[in-house]
Amino acid sequence: MRFEKVNLRALEPEDLEILYEWENNDSYWIISNTVTPFSKYTLKRYLENSHKNIYETGQLRLMIELIAEKKTIGTIDIFDFDPFHKRAGLGILIADEKERKKGYAAMSLKCLISYCFNTLQLHQIFCNILSNNCESMDLFKKVGFVQIGLKKDWIKTSDGYLDEHMFQLINPK
Repeated sequence: MRFEKVNLRALEPEDLEILYEWENNDSYWIISNTVTPFSKYTLKRYLENSHKNIYETGQLRLMIELIAEKKTIGTIDIFDFDPFHKRAGLGILIADEKERKKGYAAMSLKCLISYCFNTLQLHQIFCNILSNNCESMDLFKKVGFVQIGLKKDWIKTSDGYLDEHMFQLINPK
């Protein structure tokens, strides 16, 4: 799936090292509700099963790749896929900090939103964003998401608790 300067591609076995690096970067754990590192064995098995479709697994992870450079800069996910209620959650990570604030996250989200609404025929998509992540809230608002709720003191941190904002985008069709 391509949109402007980005390509969203399926996982490949060659992604093992970069996924191992990203999944074990504890600075990302708070946004993914992770509290323990992943082994290469676990990630290798995940990659081996990544060919299964979203109807089997309830999730889909794609790598974000810059088309011109053929450089992988992050991941974008569909999770909590519910084909009966026609909804799913979205998450995104631009892991390469040098590639942030260049519009690639918005391009990737627009591409995935189109896939969710046009291919998967979803009625709505949602995301949950921590109160200290203003850039992410701005990003999701920019592509059309609307804040629909707030979970107070939802995520425990070493400094206390953070609120979590809930955003939703309903298919305009």
